[in-house]
Amino acid sequence: MTINCKGQLIDLSQPKVMGVLNVTPDSFYDGGSYKDKTQILNQVETMLSNGATFIDIGGYSSRPGADFVSETEEINRVVPVVELILKEFPETLISIDTFRSEVARQTIEAGAALINDISAGKLDDDMIETVGKLRVPYIMMHMRGNPKTMQQQTDYEDLLKKMISYFGEQIALAHKAKINDIIIDPGFGFAKTLEQNYQLLNHLKLLKIIDKPILAGLSRKSMIYKTLNTSAKEALNGTTALNMIALENGASLLRVHDVKEAMECVTLFNQLKSN
Repeated sequence: MTINCKGQLIDLSQPKVMGVLNVTPDSFYDGGSYKDKTQILNQVETMLSNGATFIDIGGYSSRPGADFVSETEEINRVVPVVELILKEFPETLISIDTFRSEVARQTIEAGAALINDISAGKLDDDMIETVGKLRVPYIMMHMRGNPKTMQQQTDYEDLLKKMISYFGEQIALAHKAKINDIIIDPGFGFAKTLEQNYQLLNHLKLLKIIDKPILAGLSRKSMIYKTLNTSAKEALNGTTALNMIALENGASLLRVHDVKEAMECVTLFNQLKSN
């Protein structure tokens, strides 16, 4: 359960936390919060000091119905942020949240360590081959369609069965492209109804049959705040509750906006498991 990030072996048999840094104006929770260098570096420093193993940078909002962003605009948003962070915090392991191969190539060349693709290679035919050539770990997520259309594509005969077959196909392509380190993300909130998200969380252990580390991205999502009749801003307590369930059900990596609380979850989970 180890992945190689820039020569550093990260052991995912002990759960880790990935902190989210959105450099988009329209993300569902923190869009537009990090506009200048000081805000970005302060947030990264906070997440690293709170225990994040990875910082995940996104330049294209993948919330349902998100606006189109050109490839050039995405590169212009993300590459300077990668360079800025690595200049200040050179040891940072940066993950890039993109489904475009050219964004992946330019950000890895700028010093990022891994690629986090919401489409598992299905939105860019060159992505899997590019990641293979870059020799970096690859996070592949389950989704149907794209962020604009995914919520109209939630009809599954058997969601878990479909997901296992989806990952099987995409992992085979990744292995063919010589991608050694793969993490799977079931894609909470992506082409899934509220009920399907909870079904998925409840049966997350079934994905262990794939024999890859599992990332859980539950942080402040609508499956939490709609159930609680609240908002993304008020969904931290609900996020923490579901993060613990995800860990209990086999997640190796928590992708979150709030690193401190997620790390507390991991610490308590580890204590629970050691007794």
